[in-house]
Amino acid sequence: MSSRTNELLEMLHAMITEAWGLPLGAEKCVIERDKALDLLDEIRANFPTEIAEAKRLLDARSAYIANAKREAEAVRRTAEESARQMIDEQEIVKISRAKSNEMLSYAESTTTELRRVANEYVDDAMKRTEEALASALEEIKQSRVKFRQAARTAAEAPQPPTSLPPELDIEE
Repeated sequence: MSSRTNELLEMLHAMITEAWGLPLGAEKCVIERDKALDLLDEIRANFPTEIAEAKRLLDARSAYIANAKREAEAVRRTAEESARQMIDEQEIVKISRAKSNEMLSYAESTTTELRRVANEYVDDAMKRTEEALASALEEIKQSRVKFRQAARTAAEAPQPPTSLPPELDIEE
């Protein structure tokens, strides 16, 4: 997750932590709605950056695999060319076939290994990104629920009377 998204989440957390508590409401507080909503909007705006990072990783993986294929193809072509040049004598043919097969096998195993490593790397990066996004979303949902509860409690709280009852009215 980007440092900006983390910073915004920390600001929202601090806002809620430092908010004034309501009397007789131990877990309820008052926060500035506009500031909290602005922070949530900015966090939401940063998510495309996280998604773009995941896409960049996928593109890097594709480029890595394409490069490995090009290298394998170059090794294969080199092996075939070497084999053609040695075809004149029987013993040379045997040697060239063995060497060609060895190089092809090496190229295939290298390509397979490179593909496996690239897939693991991208899968891990995507998993971490997915977990970070899920965690951030869960935090936002929890903050939103707490915010709604605080707003609902504030709206339902009895308002103090604007004037004293007649029996308590002090005459001047």
